[in-house]
Amino acid sequence: MCTITIQLVYDIVHATEFEWFRFMTERRGRVLVVDDDPDVLVAARLLLKKQFAVVQAETDPGRLPELLEAGRWDVILLDMNFSPGTNTGREGMQWLENILQIDPAAVVIMMTAYGDVDTAVSAIRLGATDFVLKPWQNEKILATMIAAARLADSRTEIDRLKSRQQELVNTGSTAAPIIGQSRAMQKMFALLHKAAPTDANVLITGENGTGKELVALELHRQSARCGEVFLTVDLGAIPDTLFESELFGHLKGAFTDASRDRIGRFQAASGGTLFLDEIGNLPLHLQSKLLSALEQRQVTPVGSERSVTIDVRVICATNRHLIDMVAEGTFRDDLLYRINTIEIAVPALREREGDVPALLEHFAEIYTRKYGQARKRFSATALKYLQAYRWSGNVRELRHAVERAVIMSEGPVLDAADFLIETRPPTAPQLAPETGDLRLDTVERQTICAALDQHRGNISHAAKELGITRTSLYRRMEKHGL
Repeated sequence: MCTITIQLVYDIVHATEFEWFRFMTERRGRVLVVDDDPDVLVAARLLLKKQFAVVQAETDPGRLPELLEAGRWDVILLDMNFSPGTNTGREGMQWLENILQIDPAAVVIMMTAYGDVDTAVSAIRLGATDFVLKPWQNEKILATMIAAARLADSRTEIDRLKSRQQELVNTGSTAAPIIGQSRAMQKMFALLHKAAPTDANVLITGENGTGKELVALELHRQSARCGEVFLTVDLGAIPDTLFESELFGHLKGAFTDASRDRIGRFQAASGGTLFLDEIGNLPLHLQSKLLSALEQRQVTPVGSERSVTIDVRVICATNRHLIDMVAEGTFRDDLLYRINTIEIAVPALREREGDVPALLEHFAEIYTRKYGQARKRFSATALKYLQAYRWSGNVRELRHAVERAVIMSEGPVLDAADFLIETRPPTAPQLAPETGDLRLDTVERQTICAALDQHRGNISHAAKELGITRTSLYRRMEKHGL
């Protein structure tokens, strides 16, 4: 806490003239000043009312419990001595403890005319945010109060994000279990159970729709951080220009649309787990920024010159072959080594056919309940039909197929006809057209077309079938105008 406070004060004291003007002219927040000297209260009210929306002065510290119960205060400015002739600071320390018992997140600044280093250290150890001496210097106390208000804003946003994410975690714990008893899944579970209790960075690999986010969430649930926030970031959905702002945060005025200070995802997830999905989509020029944050365990908000220490466990996921991307020069090898201390591969559904019946029953129960229908069962023909299907979209495709079937079916039994999918054996790619044209370019184009057709346009599956990377397949498709 002390480190955060010093950093925030430093940011303000060394801010640009524009930032200082903004702080000095913007009225925001609620401040409570408690001191037994009426003259001090008058001076504090006159000084602070131009910067804060509400400034309440109180001579009796005994009213603190009542005032704290009545509403939230962004900053509390608290004297350390109230009885005549006392200068030990014990009264202020006791009231500080009382405040933090009522509101552990309270931001309290202590003030005294008899301060020294020992008193300051003791107050901060008890939970004070900062410490000022009387008589104060106007610029110094304003900087301290504004810094404290910013700290209160950051704590509020972190609490809000943690609350929202905890709701998602609680919902996921009942609505989205990882289902599977096949050998492939048991192998994955064994690795998951070993990795979860550690703080090691984990890379989760697998095709789209296999449930990589569920695996990340399970790693969090089984870790020592399970009581803290689990925050997901889809790196493929963040524009390059907003990458630093989203992950590292920004100060108000740092760029055109920065209308307020905002903490980044790393700070919001501090103490918990940060899940970076689709990391293979992160452009090369941004990978170095992510690597720096992971190595230094610090982030620098946009518009700030000071770094913020972070404490997060990072779990990444991708459906791309990062080793191939390293060889092609599109992914940093040092970043790959940093994020995959442990790698967990989530098997495709076609590699775990034995799990299909349990998944079908699970989703049928969810969607019959969701749509207010009686329980449905699967016919033997439907089970055989669905187990033979290739499921190129994996569990996600299966879930959507069951939802659609539950909605469209009319009886208590789900049959093969209720599923709008087509099973067909894979056909070998035709190596040359009927014209007998065996030129290499022609054969390559025909082979790519056949692979794409066989896998219904799924680039990942087609690339795997052809034995090349997705990037290589894209280049060849562009070459042949596909």
